[in-house]
Order: sequence, then C-alpha cells, then structure tokens
Amino acid sequence: MATLSRIGGRALADLLPELRTMPGPVYASLAHAITSLVLDGRIATETRLPSERELATALHMSRATVTSAYDAMRAEGFLASRTGSGSYVTVPPGSRPRNSLVRWTTYTTDAADVIDLSCATLPAPPDIIAEAVADAAGRLTPYLLGDGYEPAGLPVLREAVAARFTQRDAATRPEQILITNGSLHGLDLLLRLLVGPGDRVITELPTYPGALDAVRAKSGRVLPVPMAAAGGWQVDQLRAALRQTAARLAYLTPDYHNPTGALVPEADRREVFKVARQTGTTVVVDESFVDLGFEGTERSSAAVDPSVIVVGSLSKPVWGGLRIGWLRASTDLVHRLAALRTSIDMSGPVLDQVVASILLPDLDTIAAARVVQLRPRRDALVAALADELPSWRTTLPQGGLSLWAELPAPLSTPLTMLAAQVGVVVVPGSRFGVDGTLERFLRLPYALPADRLRDAVHRLAGVWAQLDQGGVASRQLVVA
Repeated sequence: MATLSRIGGRALADLLPELRTMPGPVYASLAHAITSLVLDGRIATETRLPSERELATALHMSRATVTSAYDAMRAEGFLASRTGSGSYVTVPPGSRPRNSLVRWTTYTTDAADVIDLSCATLPAPPDIIAEAVADAAGRLTPYLLGDGYEPAGLPVLREAVAARFTQRDAATRPEQILITNGSLHGLDLLLRLLVGPGDRVITELPTYPGALDAVRAKSGRVLPVPMAAAGGWQVDQLRAALRQTAARLAYLTPDYHNPTGALVPEADRREVFKVARQTGTTVVVDESFVDLGFEGTERSSAAVDPSVIVVGSLSKPVWGGLRIGWLRASTDLVHRLAALRTSIDMSGPVLDQVVASILLPDLDTIAAARVVQLRPRRDALVAALADELPSWRTTLPQGGLSLWAELPAPLSTPLTMLAAQVGVVVVPGSRFGVDGTLERFLRLPYALPADRLRDAVHRLAGVWAQLDQGGVASRQLVVA
C-alpha cells in the first residue's frame, strides 16, 4: 500500500514530549512517544516517517538512538519499511479502530484492568433503548412501503426535534431541521458546503478534537481563541478575532463546553453572535452536552440569536450507539445540505430515526436521570484529585462529562504514555489544541463508576511521581 503522507523531522519533533522526563532508555521513550501519536490519531497510519538522520538532527540526538527507536517500533508492529520507500507507521494485527480520542486500541475488550478515560460518553440507560426498539418495530410497517431514503430525515423526527427547540424558546419549523448521524456529521456537512481551502474557522481553545480534524480535512485554517481561566469565553478576544480575521465560520460550544464543562452566560453569547452577524461569520453552536447541566441552564443559542446554526445529538444524554443527531438552520440551508448529503451517504437509518422519535418526548426525564448518576461521579473524581494530586488545579464543571485539570508542569503527553503502562488510557491536553500547546492540561471524563475513577487517579498519582519534573516546570510554554 502506498503511503498517504509524509511528516518531516521538525514537524515530528514538535509533536513529541520532553523525552528527558521519561524513565528508561531514551530510544525506548522515543519509540513509545511516536507509537502514542499513532494510537491517538495525531499521526495517521501509512504516514512516512522522516529518515533516521533527519529526525536525529531535529531532536539533537544521535542517529543510533533514532535507529534503535525505529527498530523497537518495527519489532512491535508499529513501523514497516520497504526498500526505496522509507519507513511508515502502521498498527499491529489485531488492533481495532475506536470512536474515541484514542483512535486505535491494542488491548482486547476483556482487559478488565484497563480504565479507559479516552471517551466522554455513557453506556445506554438500562431497558430504555430495548423498549423503544420494540415499540419502533410496531411502527415500522408504513415506512417499509417506500424506498427508505429521506436525506433530510423522517418527518416525524424532524417534527419532534423542532418541537423541542420551540419548547426552549427558539420557535422552529420542521423544515428547519436536518437529521444527521450525530452532531459531528452535521458539522462535517456544513464544512463541506461553506468552507473552502484556506478559509478561516474560529474555535475555542481548548476544543473538541473531532471538530479540529473535520476542519483540517476540508483544508480549512483553524484560529483558536483561548477560553477564560475560570471557564467561559473571553468575549473581547472572540470579538477581536471575528473583526480582524474575516473568518468564514466559528465553531463554539457554550453549553457545558467540551472539555472544560463551562457554561457561557447568555449576555456573552448575545455579544459574540452580534459581532459575528456584523462580520458575516457563520456561527455553529454545538449543543451535544446541553441536557447534562448540574446547576441550571441557559436558553438555547437559537433563542438568543436565530441566525446561528445549532447541531446536537442523542449521543451524550442517551447513547452513542444510537447514531442520531440534528442540525437547525434556515430552510434554504437545510435544503442545500440535504441535496449535498445525497452524494455522500444518501440518508440516515429509518429504524434508528423511529426509535429516536419515540425517545425525544422523554429526553428531559432521561437526561435528569443521567445527571443524578453523573454528579456523585464528578464529585468523587474531584475529591480523589484533591487527595492524591493536590498540585493539580481543577475547576468544578458546571455540566457535561469531563473536567479539565491543569498540571504544575507541561508533562501531559509523557504522563499519558506512562499511564497506559499501568492500565489507564487518557488523552493529553495537546489533543484539544492545534499547535502543540495545552501540555499543562489533561481531560478527565467522569463517565465511569466512582470506584473506577478513584482507582484511575491513584494510578495516575503513581505515574506522576515517576516523571522527572526538574527543569520542566519552569519552562515557558504558550498555554491556555
């Protein structure tokens, strides 16, 4: 198979952590660091690595060290070489792709001792999905008489989603709703239609990595604007970015932001949306976590400003395996997106949409039960961090499924590498940015039971103690 791309020595060096902080031989740390970049998707499989000489020069180390690292990767199945074609990264046989921030896993599903904190999502609520599927089966007959293709979504589900927006003070007609295969699918369709190569897209920093990947896939240019230290938007910086950059689109998550859990006040939203209208920037608001708030909520962004586009889904409050999302926009834009979709995936699954139409009227009840389940888990995680890692700073999330921890030194990537060795899968903060920053931060979801979260923190504390923090804590980095 031909390699898909090549990464240069300087570019690879910029992605690597401080290898001197890692215990053990430097070549082993280098091999493990590159492998970690492959597993979490920051280096795509089939990417050709720089030559040993080029990487050694970029890292200011001996060529023999790089050669030993490449040999170790080759022995573990993460590197393949062909005469005349160089060496390219791959994954060992038996590895499985995953729909989480750790894109590949090399452990099996029966590895009970592994605590996976790479994905902020919950298992399906007991019985609810099965009961809805049974109910949907009885309603399926009329749909079987047609061809099954509804690019904009089944009318019954579009009506249910529109009614939910209207209940949240954003008057909405079914014609303004496009049913998607999750919220990221909706963003992807918008990027395909509205963003061309080189167009600027404003995001928060940090932000959802899937959105960053989607923008890059369309050759857009990401313009990150740092979140406030205490959570929420820095309105002045967002205002300046909108006015100075001629951004084509802004992707924002004001409702229980991923990964910080912050809730942006309505007044701040109103100001940012107003400036976006003035500058001609299309605002896309992600409401994936809107139903998972611990302390109150804000009106829908579509109620604050009807011109914003809203994407959402059932993945977080209900179940990620039910691939149902939606997009609220103008009727004209929904029509254009539906036409575009016919050339990509035709339409969504009918059965899933019928199931979703049954669940939506009870979504408030389902989400409330989720919040009751999540609150003690969040509190257990916060308490465990305070007990075992008191030097880490955290802000109590107002909602969502994760907290954003600030480390006392920029060691997020080496920490995640060592954590994997003790059976804890976490994602470094740099995955939530675009330029290698955020190494002082770590996202910690609290979707697992409290005892598993406490165990994970205990293991992380042991790993943190192994890291050589000398000379690194005072190193100046650009962080947010």
